[in-house]
Amino acid sequence: MTGTRRKLVPYLLALPAWAWLALFFVTPLAGMLALSLSTGNVVSGFQQAFAVGNYLDGITTYGEQITRSLLYGGAATLVCLVLGFPVAYWIAFNGGKHKGTYLLLILLPFFVSFVLRTISWRFTLSDNGVVLGTLKSIGVLPSEFSVLNSAPAVVFGLAYNFLPFMVLPIYAVLERMDPRVVEAAYDLYAGRVQAFLRVILPMALPGVFAGGLMTFIPTSADYVNATVLGGTHNTMIGNIIQTQYLVNNAYPIAAALTFTLMALLLAGIFAYARALGTERVMEVQAK
Repeated sequence: MTGTRRKLVPYLLALPAWAWLALFFVTPLAGMLALSLSTGNVVSGFQQAFAVGNYLDGITTYGEQITRSLLYGGAATLVCLVLGFPVAYWIAFNGGKHKGTYLLLILLPFFVSFVLRTISWRFTLSDNGVVLGTLKSIGVLPSEFSVLNSAPAVVFGLAYNFLPFMVLPIYAVLERMDPRVVEAAYDLYAGRVQAFLRVILPMALPGVFAGGLMTFIPTSADYVNATVLGGTHNTMIGNIIQTQYLVNNAYPIAAALTFTLMALLLAGIFAYARALGTERVMEVQAK
């Protein structure tokens, strides 16, 4: 009896977490799935009709916004990787006793509301703001040069807001790396590029994998940056879903678009894992 109880202990400890997920994730998800297959409106009510056409209508009507969201999310993730990897590497190997301080500085913007951070980015990139206004006044940029209401503004706004999601996982992996391994690569006549590609990057793959997921998923579904920085010509699918839910009260089509985005993100995640080599990542992490 004692052995049976011991086997049940891990399951009993995990039970509150599973109950929490079932109540606040699985149940709403099932409700949304049923709603995505319904027909009707908020006045007469919604009826379950297994209307698969909601998905087809959503993809046909808003295919451009879906594609744009995935492209913007992928571009922002790439920018975060290019900017975040050197930062994580420097903190891990050169931060010394001040590593905690540097990480706090990276997380410091998160003490401010997400919307306020995005609005402040809009002020920074405005035509007569601190950056562009100064460069125009000294003649570096022409007076008609503008960044706002463009794709780069949205992408860099997304990268600015989600950069810590890339830095922290990579840092967590690199911080556990033995510096003597890199020194050994140099002793074996490896150049900096070879040492990075053959030693540092393979060992950092778990962090790159986790950071990519934590960045790509929220950036692809974001709608705040597209609204504040992109204008009317850079609408993402998150903006469409928000409008369908809260403005048009078209719940079935909004739910169908939500599940379409979720399916595409999952497909992208599996493709990303396959390209990166999940087995290789797990092997590195196990070591």
